Amino acid sequence: MKKPTRASAAKAKKGWKTSAGRSKAPPKRLTKRPAKPPAPGASRDDGAKDSVRATIRNLRAKLKEAQRRVAELEAAADTDFLLEIPNRRGFERELARAIAYMKRYRASGALIVLDVDRLKPINDSFGHGAGDEVLKAIAATLTRQVRASDVVGRLGGDEFALLLWNLSETDAKAKAAAFEQAVDELSFVFRGQHVTAGASAGVALLGAQSDASRALEEADAAMYVRKAHRRHEPRIRLVSS
Repeated sequence: MKKPTRASAAKAKKGWKTSAGRSKAPPKRLTKRPAKPPAPGASRDDGAKDSVRATIRNLRAKLKEAQRRVAELEAAADTDFLLEIPNRRGFERELARAIAYMKRYRASGALIVLDVDRLKPINDSFGHGAGDEVLKAIAATLTRQVRASDVVGRLGGDEFALLLWNLSETDAKAKAAAFEQAVDELSFVFRGQHVTAGASAGVALLGAQSDASRALEEADAAMYVRKAHRRHEPRIRLVSS
Protein backbone atom coordinates (compact mmCIF):
# COMPACT_ATOMS: atom_id res chain seq x y z
CA MET A 1 0.00 0.00 0.00
CA LYS A 2 1.30 3.41 -0.98
CA LYS A 3 1.80 5.80 1.90
CA PRO A 4 0.51 9.35 1.43
CA THR A 5 3.16 11.94 0.90
CA ARG A 6 3.79 14.72 3.40
CA ALA A 7 2.32 17.26 1.02
CA SER A 8 -0.84 15.23 0.64
CA ALA A 9 -1.16 14.93 4.43
CA ALA A 10 -0.76 18.64 4.89
CA LYS A 11 -3.29 19.33 2.16
CA ALA A 12 -5.74 16.93 3.74
CA LYS A 13 -5.29 18.53 7.12
CA LYS A 14 -5.87 21.99 5.65
CA GLY A 15 -9.03 20.79 3.95
CA TRP A 16 -10.32 19.32 7.21
CA LYS A 17 -9.88 22.64 8.96
CA THR A 18 -11.65 24.47 6.15
CA SER A 19 -14.62 22.17 6.16
CA ALA A 20 -14.75 22.31 9.94
CA GLY A 21 -14.81 26.10 9.81
CA ARG A 22 -17.54 26.07 7.20
CA SER A 23 -19.69 23.66 9.22
CA LYS A 24 -19.56 25.89 12.32
CA ALA A 25 -22.99 27.57 12.87
CA PRO A 26 -23.06 31.38 12.81
CA PRO A 27 -23.77 33.17 16.13
CA LYS A 28 -27.48 33.56 16.94
CA ARG A 29 -28.98 37.07 16.83
CA LEU A 30 -30.79 38.24 19.97
CA THR A 31 -34.46 38.80 19.26
CA LYS A 32 -37.18 40.18 21.57
CA ARG A 33 -39.48 37.52 22.74
CA PRO A 34 -43.16 38.22 22.27
CA ALA A 35 -45.20 38.94 25.43
CA LYS A 36 -46.75 35.92 26.99
CA PRO A 37 -50.44 35.67 26.40
CA PRO A 38 -52.56 36.11 29.56
CA ALA A 39 -53.04 33.06 31.61
CA PRO A 40 -56.29 31.25 30.94
CA GLY A 41 -57.65 32.23 34.40
CA ALA A 42 -56.74 35.98 34.27
CA SER A 43 -60.01 37.17 32.77
CA ARG A 44 -61.91 35.10 35.30
CA ASP A 45 -59.94 36.73 38.15
CA ASP A 46 -60.78 40.24 36.89
CA GLY A 47 -64.43 39.29 36.65
CA ALA A 48 -64.39 37.94 40.19
CA LYS A 49 -62.83 41.18 41.49
CA ASP A 50 -65.48 43.27 39.72
CA SER A 51 -68.17 41.08 41.24
CA VAL A 52 -66.70 41.56 44.74
CA ARG A 53 -66.54 45.33 44.24
CA ALA A 54 -70.16 45.39 43.08
CA THR A 55 -71.18 43.34 46.11
CA ILE A 56 -69.36 45.73 48.45
CA ARG A 57 -71.04 48.74 46.85
CA ASN A 58 -74.41 47.05 47.18
CA LEU A 59 -73.80 46.21 50.84
CA ARG A 60 -72.70 49.77 51.58
CA ALA A 61 -75.85 51.14 49.98
CA LYS A 62 -77.99 48.74 52.02
CA LEU A 63 -76.12 49.68 55.20
CA LYS A 64 -76.66 53.39 54.54
CA GLU A 65 -80.37 52.80 53.96
CA ALA A 66 -80.61 50.70 57.13
CA GLN A 67 -78.88 53.43 59.15
CA ARG A 68 -81.27 56.02 57.74
CA ARG A 69 -84.23 53.83 58.66
CA VAL A 70 -82.90 53.28 62.18
CA ALA A 71 -82.52 57.05 62.62
CA GLU A 72 -86.12 57.53 61.47
CA LEU A 73 -87.39 54.89 63.88
CA GLU A 74 -85.42 56.39 66.77
CA ALA A 75 -86.83 59.83 65.97
CA ALA A 76 -90.34 58.40 65.78
CA ALA A 77 -89.86 56.63 69.11
CA ASP A 78 -88.96 59.98 70.70
CA THR A 79 -91.78 61.99 69.08
CA ASP A 80 -95.43 62.38 70.03
CA PHE A 81 -97.34 61.24 66.94
CA LEU A 82 -100.23 63.66 67.54
CA LEU A 83 -98.38 66.86 68.40
CA GLU A 84 -95.04 66.22 66.63
CA ILE A 85 -93.02 67.33 69.64
CA PRO A 86 -90.84 65.15 71.90
CA ASN A 87 -92.76 62.61 73.96
CA ARG A 88 -91.76 61.69 77.50
CA ARG A 89 -88.92 59.48 76.30
CA GLY A 90 -87.59 62.14 73.95
CA PHE A 91 -87.98 64.96 76.46
CA GLU A 92 -86.26 63.07 79.27
CA ARG A 93 -83.38 62.36 76.90
CA GLU A 94 -83.08 66.05 76.05
CA LEU A 95 -83.30 66.96 79.74
CA ALA A 96 -80.51 64.52 80.63
CA ARG A 97 -78.30 65.95 77.89
CA ALA A 98 -79.00 69.49 79.04
CA ILE A 99 -78.11 68.73 82.65
CA ALA A 100 -74.89 66.99 81.55
CA TYR A 101 -73.99 70.14 79.61
CA MET A 102 -74.82 72.32 82.62
CA LYS A 103 -72.60 70.23 84.85
CA ARG A 104 -69.69 70.52 82.45
CA TYR A 105 -69.99 74.20 81.57
CA ARG A 106 -71.71 75.58 84.70
CA ALA A 107 -74.75 76.67 82.71
CA SER A 108 -78.27 77.04 84.09
CA GLY A 109 -81.87 76.76 83.04
CA ALA A 110 -85.39 75.98 84.16
CA LEU A 111 -87.83 73.11 83.83
CA ILE A 112 -91.54 73.92 83.63
CA VAL A 113 -94.25 71.28 83.89
CA LEU A 114 -97.62 72.50 82.60
CA ASP A 115 -100.90 70.64 83.01
CA VAL A 116 -104.10 71.43 81.08
CA ASP A 117 -106.75 72.16 83.68
CA ARG A 118 -110.01 71.32 81.93
CA LEU A 119 -109.24 68.84 79.20
CA LYS A 120 -111.31 65.98 80.66
CA PRO A 121 -114.61 67.94 80.61
CA ILE A 122 -113.90 68.86 76.99
CA ASN A 123 -113.30 65.21 76.11
CA ASP A 124 -116.44 64.16 77.98
CA SER A 125 -118.62 66.85 76.41
CA PHE A 126 -117.32 66.89 72.83
CA GLY A 127 -115.26 63.75 72.35
CA HIS A 128 -111.55 63.05 72.19
CA GLY A 129 -111.28 64.66 68.77
CA ALA A 130 -112.08 67.99 70.41
CA GLY A 131 -109.54 67.29 73.13
CA ASP A 132 -106.91 66.57 70.47
CA GLU A 133 -107.60 69.94 68.85
CA VAL A 134 -107.08 71.65 72.21
CA LEU A 135 -103.78 69.84 72.74
CA LYS A 136 -102.56 70.79 69.25
CA ALA A 137 -103.40 74.45 69.85
CA ILE A 138 -101.62 74.42 73.22
CA ALA A 139 -98.51 72.77 71.76
CA ALA A 140 -98.38 75.36 68.97
CA THR A 141 -98.85 78.21 71.46
CA LEU A 142 -96.06 77.00 73.73
CA THR A 143 -93.70 76.40 70.81
CA ARG A 144 -94.20 79.95 69.52
CA GLN A 145 -93.22 81.40 72.88
CA VAL A 146 -89.87 79.65 73.33
CA ARG A 147 -86.47 80.04 71.70
CA ALA A 148 -85.01 77.65 69.17
CA SER A 149 -82.66 76.25 71.83
CA ASP A 150 -85.54 75.49 74.23
CA VAL A 151 -87.52 72.24 74.16
CA VAL A 152 -91.28 71.69 74.41
CA GLY A 153 -92.44 68.14 75.07
CA ARG A 154 -95.51 66.16 76.03
CA LEU A 155 -95.07 63.98 79.09
CA GLY A 156 -98.36 62.23 78.45
CA GLY A 157 -102.10 62.90 78.51
CA ASP A 158 -102.65 66.58 79.19
CA GLU A 159 -99.22 67.28 80.71
CA PHE A 160 -96.49 69.24 78.93
CA ALA A 161 -92.89 70.03 79.89
CA LEU A 162 -90.61 72.85 78.80
CA LEU A 163 -86.82 73.00 79.03
CA LEU A 164 -85.65 76.62 79.03
CA TRP A 165 -82.03 77.79 79.01
CA ASN A 166 -80.37 80.55 81.05
CA LEU A 167 -83.26 81.78 83.18
CA SER A 168 -83.17 83.09 86.71
CA GLU A 169 -85.81 81.96 89.19
CA THR A 170 -87.72 85.21 88.72
CA ASP A 171 -87.62 84.95 84.95
CA ALA A 172 -88.64 81.29 85.03
CA LYS A 173 -91.69 81.99 87.19
CA ALA A 174 -92.65 84.92 84.97
CA LYS A 175 -92.35 82.66 81.94
CA ALA A 176 -94.55 80.02 83.58
CA ALA A 177 -97.20 82.66 84.29
CA ALA A 178 -97.02 83.80 80.65
CA PHE A 179 -97.59 80.22 79.47
CA GLU A 180 -100.62 79.91 81.73
CA GLN A 181 -102.09 83.14 80.41
CA ALA A 182 -101.49 82.16 76.79
CA VAL A 183 -103.34 78.86 77.28
CA ASP A 184 -106.14 80.55 79.25
CA GLU A 185 -106.74 82.92 76.36
CA LEU A 186 -107.23 80.15 73.81
CA SER A 187 -110.82 79.75 72.66
CA PHE A 188 -112.45 76.92 70.70
CA VAL A 189 -115.83 76.31 69.10
CA PHE A 190 -117.28 72.80 69.30
CA ARG A 191 -120.83 72.06 68.19
CA GLY A 192 -121.64 75.73 68.12
CA GLN A 193 -120.35 76.39 71.63
CA HIS A 194 -117.32 78.43 72.67
CA VAL A 195 -114.97 76.50 74.91
CA THR A 196 -111.91 77.58 76.87
CA ALA A 197 -109.30 75.47 78.58
CA GLY A 198 -106.68 76.47 81.13
CA ALA A 199 -103.26 75.47 82.42
CA SER A 200 -101.29 75.27 85.65
CA ALA A 201 -97.49 75.43 85.59
CA GLY A 202 -94.80 74.48 88.09
CA VAL A 203 -91.12 75.44 87.97
CA ALA A 204 -87.86 73.71 88.91
CA LEU A 205 -84.50 75.41 88.45
CA LEU A 206 -81.70 73.53 86.69
CA GLY A 207 -77.97 73.78 87.26
CA ALA A 208 -74.75 71.87 87.77
CA GLN A 209 -76.15 69.98 90.77
CA SER A 210 -79.46 69.00 89.17
CA ASP A 211 -80.76 65.50 88.59
CA ALA A 212 -83.28 64.88 85.81
CA SER A 213 -85.65 62.68 87.81
CA ARG A 214 -85.66 64.94 90.86
CA ALA A 215 -86.15 68.04 88.69
CA LEU A 216 -89.22 66.48 87.06
CA GLU A 217 -90.62 65.54 90.47
CA GLU A 218 -89.99 69.04 91.82
CA ALA A 219 -91.63 70.77 88.86
CA ASP A 220 -94.56 68.34 88.95
CA ALA A 221 -95.13 68.98 92.66
CA ALA A 222 -95.02 72.74 92.10
CA MET A 223 -97.54 72.34 89.27
CA TYR A 224 -100.03 70.57 91.57
CA VAL A 225 -99.66 73.33 94.15
CA ARG A 226 -100.42 75.87 91.44
CA LYS A 227 -103.38 73.80 90.23
CA ALA A 228 -104.84 73.82 93.76
CA HIS A 229 -104.68 77.64 93.74
CA ARG A 230 -106.65 77.76 90.49
CA ARG A 231 -109.49 75.46 91.52
CA HIS A 232 -111.82 78.41 92.11
CA GLU A 233 -111.71 79.21 88.40
CA PRO A 234 -114.49 77.85 86.14
CA ARG A 235 -113.95 74.25 85.09
CA ILE A 236 -115.26 74.90 81.61
CA ARG A 237 -117.21 77.70 80.03
CA LEU A 238 -119.86 76.86 77.44
CA VAL A 239 -121.52 79.79 75.76
CA SER A 240 -123.99 79.30 72.93
CA SER A 241 -122.94 81.15 69.80
